[in-house]
Amino acid sequence: MPKSIVAGILAGLFALLLSMSAAAEVINVEFKFTPFVGDPAKEDKVTTVAGTARVFLNGALFAEQDVSADEVPVLFDEREIAPSVWVPASSCGPALRKGKNTIRIEFDPSDAEAAYRAQLRWAEVMSESTEESEDGRSSATNQSGEGVEEKEAKGHIVFEHAFQADFATDLPWHHYPAVTSLSDADKKTLGAIVARRVEAFQPDFSKLYALMEGREGIDLAGVKASKCIDKAYEVGARMEAPPAAEIEFMTSGSPEVVIRAKKGMLFFLSDMSVFEKITDEDVQMCVGMSLSVVYPPRLVAVRSAAGAWEIAY
Repeated sequence: MPKSIVAGILAGLFALLLSMSAAAEVINVEFKFTPFVGDPAKEDKVTTVAGTARVFLNGALFAEQDVSADEVPVLFDEREIAPSVWVPASSCGPALRKGKNTIRIEFDPSDAEAAYRAQLRWAEVMSESTEESEDGRSSATNQSGEGVEEKEAKGHIVFEHAFQADFATDLPWHHYPAVTSLSDADKKTLGAIVARRVEAFQPDFSKLYALMEGREGIDLAGVKASKCIDKAYEVGARMEAPPAAEIEFMTSGSPEVVIRAKKGMLFFLSDMSVFEKITDEDVQMCVGMSLSVVYPPRLVAVRSAAGAWEIAY
């Protein structure tokens, strides 16, 4: 075969490979964490360890989750344990940075003296699937960059992993100065932000609607038209927050400052039984969705270079 034809074929193959690699992009990174007892290499089931898991994203507390003791399956040839905590990076919203990020998962078992093992798995999710062949069998997957870390422990345990998220949205506050300390004036300002958010839950609800503006998953026009917030207020729904002495402010070495209750939720209904007075399921769902957006378990504030505080998420 003439060299010119061989060169042409190789060039064509190289161009095809380049186009295929350019087409497939990372659209998500998933993390799965499980504390357990048992032997996943030999057993088809293991038992998870009861305790509390905390997820930190770029140093800031992102989520807290109770883990119960349950029998869970061990899956696939990779002996993957069904996760107790599952974190898809694409669901982390504004907390996720475009580019480099760090996730940290801390776990405290209910029994600090009992020995256990814990596993963190991660994988990139691609925009296109690829086929793999092994021992005459073929399969398709949209994952790449899989990894796993496993540790033995008693008591507190920490996993940390750096990853890229070029699919994330770059936001102005991501570039604000890191907050390393808070003055009494800062804490007073942040406490006032919490108080104003509680006060927004009162007729005519214009301040509440302003907080819902542009929030993903909320049909604000539909909420207003249904008057579901008005109906909840009419049957006695009222929002509260803990006293100032029971609120803490957590710096993270990043722009975020987490505002949370020392115990329980930052915002809560003064009487949960009011939901039983709302008999219309659509109204109940509308109220539940609206309140979960405006009154999350914690708030995250950032401070601009000019010194102004704002809520990031």
